[in-house]
Amino acid sequence: MLPTALTVLLLPLLNYFASNDSQESQHTTKNNPPRLQFELRHQHAVSPDAHVVFSDIRPTVARNLAWGNQTTHSLRTRNISSFRPPSFSELEAARIRSIRHAQSADLAWHEDEIVGPDTDSRETLLELAKMTNNAYITPDDSQWYELTDTWSHNYPFGWEPDADGFRGYVFATADNSTIILSIKGTSAAIFTGGGPTTKKDKLNDNLLFSCCCARIDWTWTTVCGCYRGGWKCEQDCVERALVEDSLFYPIGTNLYNNLTYMYPTANIWITGHSLGGALASLLGITFGVPAVAFESPGERLAAQRLHLPSPPSLHHVTHVYHTADPIAMGTCTGILSSCALGGYAMETRCHLGKSILYDTVSNLSWSVDIRTHGIINVIDNILSQPWQPSLEMGREVPLAAPEVDCVECYSWEFGDFPPSVA
Repeated sequence: MLPTALTVLLLPLLNYFASNDSQESQHTTKNNPPRLQFELRHQHAVSPDAHVVFSDIRPTVARNLAWGNQTTHSLRTRNISSFRPPSFSELEAARIRSIRHAQSADLAWHEDEIVGPDTDSRETLLELAKMTNNAYITPDDSQWYELTDTWSHNYPFGWEPDADGFRGYVFATADNSTIILSIKGTSAAIFTGGGPTTKKDKLNDNLLFSCCCARIDWTWTTVCGCYRGGWKCEQDCVERALVEDSLFYPIGTNLYNNLTYMYPTANIWITGHSLGGALASLLGITFGVPAVAFESPGERLAAQRLHLPSPPSLHHVTHVYHTADPIAMGTCTGILSSCALGGYAMETRCHLGKSILYDTVSNLSWSVDIRTHGIINVIDNILSQPWQPSLEMGREVPLAAPEVDCVECYSWEFGDFPPSVA
């Protein structure tokens, strides 16, 4: 009888501790997501006719890549909420409706908790910024950043001078559970020293980030025929211009679809700088995946004009920029601005998701200057050392917050204006 009595008395107690251990284990897993390791998987390129092409990279070839960091390392992550489209077919139908009829469609988004980049970590932002810098250049370039104890392998896509300009790097975990896509920004002499994709970068910049087809004054040649005289712009015309297949956004959606076809169960993160950051955000909004954008122009107006299928929450999109950058701040405007002198109409200023804003004007006494826009400046002078104002608040980086009451292109009137009005 004694063993039976002891069993009756001890079982509830053992079950109690077992339950607590299980709850504690679940709590630890939920609040302490794993550090992820990355390695080379494929080479990607955009063909001259804008088709997405992949090439497998054998491990023996990867080991021979002179620029490859052959040691795997980990990166800080965190759990975030993500809203996924119900299916690719429904997402594509919504996109087709947007392209053909300029109408947005409501989708039954599915909310999931996934592992994403820890954007509260300075280390994470620093490594992602290095990835975006490397998207501009070839690995043998003197400005190539050696990624530190985070990324083990990487590979380029779209390096050819006659390529479409949409290029960057892709990283993958060993178990293919997470894919990271880095997208190149603008290759312009006033930003980065120029490059082979400058012409197409300028077309995309002026379509995505101008109020009306890059109409600055009468001396400018517009990039689309939607200007109707004075301060009038035909809304439907601008929206049609933004969904042309020659733009980077459709190429980005094709790339994403190819990645999800190859890795149907993987989490995909997207990052980029400047134009690349805006495209990363637009793709993150479209597919409900984590996106981190550095020094991006405001992309909210482009998202509205594209009628993107938008998830219920945009908190999975994070913008990182500083107050001395006139492009990200939306102050590089006017006929005598540095942007206009370089042939760029960078007029938008409103960002989607949440923004981590470094006040370099007040805290570092920086002057507002287009030369502060480059990603190398962000890496070397902002992210490579602790940010004192955040440390005083017990944080590593400034608090991410949505941009509320943001207004842009307030001088323009958008509507149905026939071409004959011009």
